[in-house]
Amino acid sequence: MPRITTLLFKAILALALLGCSDEVPHAAPIAPAVAPMRAIWVTRWDYRTEADVRDVVSRCAGAGFDTILFQVRGEATAFYDSSKEPWARELGWEDPGFDPLALAVELAHERGLALHAWVNVVPAWYGLEPPTNKAHLWHTKPEWFWYDQHGDRQALSDRFYVSLNPCLPEVRLYLARVIGELAARYAVDGLHLDYLRFPNEAPAVPKGSDLDYPRDAATLALYFEATGAAPDDDRQAWNEWRTQQVTELLAEIRRVVHRVKPTMPIGAAVGSVPSLRHFQDVETWLAEGLIDIVFPMNYTADEPLFAERLELWRTMDTSAEVVLGLLVTTGETGVRLEQLRAAREAFGSYAIFAYFGLFDSANENLTTQDEAARAERAARLEAMRPLLGE
Repeated sequence: MPRITTLLFKAILALALLGCSDEVPHAAPIAPAVAPMRAIWVTRWDYRTEADVRDVVSRCAGAGFDTILFQVRGEATAFYDSSKEPWARELGWEDPGFDPLALAVELAHERGLALHAWVNVVPAWYGLEPPTNKAHLWHTKPEWFWYDQHGDRQALSDRFYVSLNPCLPEVRLYLARVIGELAARYAVDGLHLDYLRFPNEAPAVPKGSDLDYPRDAATLALYFEATGAAPDDDRQAWNEWRTQQVTELLAEIRRVVHRVKPTMPIGAAVGSVPSLRHFQDVETWLAEGLIDIVFPMNYTADEPLFAERLELWRTMDTSAEVVLGLLVTTGETGVRLEQLRAAREAFGSYAIFAYFGLFDSANENLTTQDEAARAERAARLEAMRPLLGE
């Protein structure tokens, strides 16, 4: 069979499998493709053109990283060829003439790097104006978004994402199929899930506000069916149920992805300490083998606090790979160097946030491009370079 026909057959078969509804058991955690992992987060703002993607991969490889966490979904839009969601607004809502994810995977593999597709799971839009593309979920599935107890839809914001409602089974299945299609169609080395939680901090829920999400009729009916109660009857039970729905979302993603890529490592960015603050039950995820790689975001310049969090994860009883997330976009370089050294000694792995803290970004709104800022980034990279690679 000619190669193109074979690839087409495999793609059709993989996509057909995404429609299957039979559940599979939770798989045991899979050993990550690259261990130890020396990773860097590359945001969707760091590239626009084919040349940008080439620069990203070349610079990451040259600095000694072995894994790129490459963001391709931020707000229910795609930086890859998706049959389910529109091209990103940053790309003008249209095919840019190349496939950023396909190119990044090809270039990374040529340089011996692993590439994990980074997706924002629950967020669906950012900004004060709605999407101009009428194919976006904001317009096609308004019932999938958050509604408060007053019947009002979560307000658009330029400070935080508006989000999809993970308590709805149809939303969970949709998100799992979006991510499953990505896994089926691209030779990525892993999936990196971000914002797999309720965005329950201000301004989503302003301090002192009585707003509570989600309180749409469908969610309340599901909660009553499960508990025989209303949210205000028992707030703890309501919180536990919402937390369980996020875990169900992760389980659904894993089931769908592993139908098409049974050995695909699934990682997630999580809080610096396991807690239920965001309805994100990381301890259950680890205990049930729902994630293979956990990325605790230890983003603090407070050295005792950093060390306390590091030790918590170092001593945690888990078979998942722990890759400590480190922030390099702010703070003293010396402090960040010590944190990088500590992460390497404790885990052998780390993930740097973010590319735009070490390299010039394609987006001038994200990182200053003047000579002083460029010199600062270059000095930071040069100081860290001996610790980045082997």
